[in-house]
Amino acid sequence: MIRLTVAQALVRFLSQQWSERDGVEQRLVAGCFGIFGHGNVAGVGQALLEEEVRGSAGDSAGGLPYWTGRNEQGMVHAAVGYARMRNRLSTLACTTSIGPGATNMVTGAALATINRIPVLLLPGDVFATRVSGPVLQELESPATYDVSVNDTLRPVSRFFDRVWRPEQLPQALLGAMRVLTDPVETGAVTIALPQDVQAQAHDWPEELFARRVWHVARPAPEREMLARAAELLRAAKTPLVVAGGGVIYSEATDALRAFVEATGIPVTETQAGKGALPHDHPLALGAVGATGTTAANAVAREADVVLGIGTRWSDFTTASRSVFANADVRFVNLNVAGLDAHKHAGLALVADAREGLLGLTETLAGHDTGADYRERVRGLAAEWDAVVEAAYHPKGGGDGLPAQTEVLGAVNEAAGPRDVVVNAAGSMPGDLHRLWRTRDPKGYHVEYGFSCMGYEIAAGLGVRMAAPDRDVFVLVGDGSYLMLASELVTAVQERQKIIVVIVQNHGFASIGALSESVGSQRFGTRYRYRDPATGRLDGPALPVDLAANAESLGARVLRAHGIAQLREALAEAKAGDDGPVVVHVETDPDIPGPASDAWWDVPVAEVAELDTTRAARTTYDENKLRQRPYL
Repeated sequence: MIRLTVAQALVRFLSQQWSERDGVEQRLVAGCFGIFGHGNVAGVGQALLEEEVRGSAGDSAGGLPYWTGRNEQGMVHAAVGYARMRNRLSTLACTTSIGPGATNMVTGAALATINRIPVLLLPGDVFATRVSGPVLQELESPATYDVSVNDTLRPVSRFFDRVWRPEQLPQALLGAMRVLTDPVETGAVTIALPQDVQAQAHDWPEELFARRVWHVARPAPEREMLARAAELLRAAKTPLVVAGGGVIYSEATDALRAFVEATGIPVTETQAGKGALPHDHPLALGAVGATGTTAANAVAREADVVLGIGTRWSDFTTASRSVFANADVRFVNLNVAGLDAHKHAGLALVADAREGLLGLTETLAGHDTGADYRERVRGLAAEWDAVVEAAYHPKGGGDGLPAQTEVLGAVNEAAGPRDVVVNAAGSMPGDLHRLWRTRDPKGYHVEYGFSCMGYEIAAGLGVRMAAPDRDVFVLVGDGSYLMLASELVTAVQERQKIIVVIVQNHGFASIGALSESVGSQRFGTRYRYRDPATGRLDGPALPVDLAANAESLGARVLRAHGIAQLREALAEAKAGDDGPVVVHVETDPDIPGPASDAWWDVPVAEVAELDTTRAARTTYDENKLRQRPYL
């Protein structure tokens, strides 16, 4: 038996957990972010200190790295970025005090669970003994004493437990590890730790702290379902693949390439699946759906069989169920999660993406869509590539404020083949999905499950920590920067090189354009003074200097005026290697990027006094007629 506090036992256990897939092992919980308060400083904080001392003293059993966060939501975003970069096989823990520290993690937990990314949350909690209640930051319920603010994490966690007694800790930990390593069930995992229990000593069995390896399985498809899927694909005249995040997380990109080269079936990509094929592959049509390419959407409209691989079929992927327009379209869903495999009344091929693709390739041996179909796909892709080139290098460009698409082009061309672009919210995810030329499966990191403003910088930090051999380009708009830029300080402290490109357009560009499309005239989306004469926010632009703000946080800052200076600044930033570099550039928010020729369902007011709203409603009603039930 080993006598340790609950927190010490927790930390020592985490330091001995490993994941394994295909014979490759790695740390399951590679470290811990933390912000300390009275709810965790004497428990988990003290335990992390002891672990750090053990590790620095050369104890081979010691060492759970600790990093200081600046915002609890940001810590979770960093853990998500790290875990996604490691294909969900390794993650980070995040510890906070009870109170606002814990509730600040709710947004990050929701993001992790929606995107099905494993993160471990360790919030402090109220006293289990209740001897001092009500304690600081305790939520008092008149109906029960059995809840705390941590219960807000229940609906956004895939696993939640509260350790009221030391004896409960092993069961909670083993349950948490099970969910963290399950590609179907994974997401945010929360273990709430009452502050008095954290510091309580207990005698633990030695086997709790033995090295434990969690196998991540690759479920194989059923033979019968594989044969039925192959039968549908053989009979298809215009089959199409939609590659989702599961292709990349399961490291199935080589299997996908072999499958489509053997069969001639073209590939489109979701946000999470972008990079499943290199952008210049002859069967790559690029992004599909509301933020898709015209090439991908043209083929999607005609597709009679759609093979979705590792996708959860979000409304953006299907253009709100309007882009797959063939009246006889059938879906085959290859997915490790039964929930997703059965969507759209599809033939459910429940399996690991790589194993399913290997099985389909073998079963479809000798089948090919034909030279004419391949040639049409190549032609459509070439037409779209010309559109990308024009967006990246517009005629007459170089004078005045650049368009956002020019900025993306400059970053795309500055990035190396294995470098990573990180983004999450605003108008950039749409432009990136359509335009970014991916060359590596892990080179594109856009969070579009929760589309959370403020994700970018924190996630970029996590990506760099997970892949220190890659440069990380964080693209963030001024609106998202103002939401959450604090983890720049952590990047400075840890000398983590991330290249943060602040795209300054003085407002919410994405919602501004959306507002205009629904007849709301960009109301409330520009950063402007309130005009005393009108009482409205339509005065001059606010004198916000985000470059100066970033500099005050300790980052090196480069100001770029125009596209030529931006290219110079990006080259200078990439050449450095000592902490974060921020590149600030202003853009013209009124220059749109190329359209996807697809729709997204955002309801418009059914009655209105404004002519703009009434006109938008007419367009909306016309588009609603194109929606399909996929039954």
